[in-house]
Amino acid sequence: MKKFSAVMLAGVVLIVGLVSARAEDDKARPEAKCPVSGKPIDMEHALAYKGAKVYFCCPNCPGAFKGNTAKFAARANHQLVLTEQAKPTGKCPLTARPIDKTKTVDVAGVTVAFCCPNCQGKVAKASGDEQITLVFADKSFEKGFEVPKKKD
Repeated sequence: MKKFSAVMLAGVVLIVGLVSARAEDDKARPEAKCPVSGKPIDMEHALAYKGAKVYFCCPNCPGAFKGNTAKFAARANHQLVLTEQAKPTGKCPLTARPIDKTKTVDVAGVTVAFCCPNCQGKVAKASGDEQITLVFADKSFEKGFEVPKKKD
């Protein structure tokens, strides 16, 4: 009976540890937001975008997105990076020069590296949507990020 109790206790400790670790992971990563409404996404509402998928909060937002993609592009590009569908290229999103991994700024939950203190400072001084637009607008996104090609 003691052996069984020890095994049960070990199992409970393992499960509690895994749940706690998962909770910490969830806290570390910000929740992806709908590029149209800013609300939490629902994985059932998605559109193909730049070789990946952009997710929305409801069935109405994809239509709004398609109607004015340029208006929502920076937030959609941010979501692609946040959901790890797009990866950094190793180039600064502002200048396309090679990044210095010590020159970073957290931009709405994404750690972004820049080439120099000037680029880093420009983004650090901005806030909210202004930061997202500086780093994830289409021109910047094309310089600093890419959606990996899917293998056939």
